[in-house]
Amino acid sequence: MRPSELDRAAELIGGAGSLLICAGAGMGVDSGLPDFRGPEGFWRAYPPYRRLGLRFEELADPVHFADDPELAWGFYGHRLHLYRRTVPHAGFGVLLRWAQRVPTRVFTSNVDGQFQRAGFAEDTVTECHGSIHHLQCTKHCGQPVWPADGVEIEIDESTMRAVGPLPSCPTCGALARPNILMFGDYDWLPDRTTEQLARHRQFLRSLDRSRLVVVELGAGTAVPTVRRESELASATSGALIRINVREPQVRHGRGVELASPAEATLLELDALLSA
Repeated sequence: MRPSELDRAAELIGGAGSLLICAGAGMGVDSGLPDFRGPEGFWRAYPPYRRLGLRFEELADPVHFADDPELAWGFYGHRLHLYRRTVPHAGFGVLLRWAQRVPTRVFTSNVDGQFQRAGFAEDTVTECHGSIHHLQCTKHCGQPVWPADGVEIEIDESTMRAVGPLPSCPTCGALARPNILMFGDYDWLPDRTTEQLARHRQFLRSLDRSRLVVVELGAGTAVPTVRRESELASATSGALIRINVREPQVRHGRGVELASPAEATLLELDALLSA
């Protein structure tokens, strides 16, 4: 990375009137979370699925909650346990310190709840694909989305299938599922995310957009939701800092490209700001 790019990014952050943090899956890699990029990356994290020939996109399909709930909850139960025990990396702490200086909001496609665990207030985070830490009824009985607190899934890790009782709806007793937007998902209840998006839009409307700086971290082009949001939000200011090891390119030069990992880059930027 050219030093001038890092210096330019630090200058933008230092002069920001407000911050929007946009994060994709690459943000969690430095915390030790698996990279599901391509079947090989997924199978390295979950070897039993290699033997079954199942890819991430095939497992992250809501049809399994109807056809094979033990398979579905084996996958999502394992992820729930993983995210609960994962400690957010030091870069989250950097962002939290910056957020204490200027109005800041988070927009993320990650369902892991790492921003909240790092100390960001629940009402400052928008999870556009939902959260694994919340559940919904598979029968749409009218029960609102509820927290997954206390839910424990026993998993046979040789087969990655759930064993024992599965989560159920507190109203009707039907099978529960994570409140996550999956592939080809027509059953997702968006109510919680819709409320978050309303707060997000209100935040953006309240700002002087010319002083908004967008820090985008680990958001790829395969599912471009986060990149699109960061580009739209920074359209007025042109102040987009894209931190991405594989895909740092910013169109038409409207921003700073940093081809490096999230944690190390945030720590370097923070050191420049402190100096």
